[in-house]
Amino acid sequence: MHRNEKEAIVEEATALLAGANALYVSDYRGLTVAELTELRDKLRVSDASVHVFKNTLTRMAAERAGRAELVPLLSGPTAITICGADAVAPAKVLNDFARTHDELKVRGGLLEGSVLDNAGVRAIAVLPPREVLIGRVVGTIAAPISGLLTVLQGNISGLVRALQQIADQKEAA
Repeated sequence: MHRNEKEAIVEEATALLAGANALYVSDYRGLTVAELTELRDKLRVSDASVHVFKNTLTRMAAERAGRAELVPLLSGPTAITICGADAVAPAKVLNDFARTHDELKVRGGLLEGSVLDNAGVRAIAVLPPREVLIGRVVGTIAAPISGLLTVLQGNISGLVRALQQIADQKEAA
């Protein structure tokens, strides 16, 4: 490979690493081309992509992109999963795929500048989807308001019942 080809690869990798909020590093040694294609297809659905670069070129790109904390994860055959807006869905895909394919070993990753180990990636994988988390937050915020409305409604209906009983008693008398 010529120097200018290597420089182009480093520039591409630098752009990918710099633009990613989350990325995961895996060892894909032992996966067949068909299995790697299957993994790529599953990750594409979750708005993520898998890239394989030489480690020396990736190290240079990581340092240029300001992601030097990624360098210790780069040893042996390395596949880097670049995530889109959602970091949870690709982690779930990688975790599920690694469960069915023992060859795939997730080493760790970066999530908004924080280094993750394998356990950290698994912890992210068990999180509920983003929509569910947003729904839970909205439900938590709305619970006191709906409780207040229930109490106020209960007081008003109690007052109406009391007035109705007084009116019934006056009619009977």
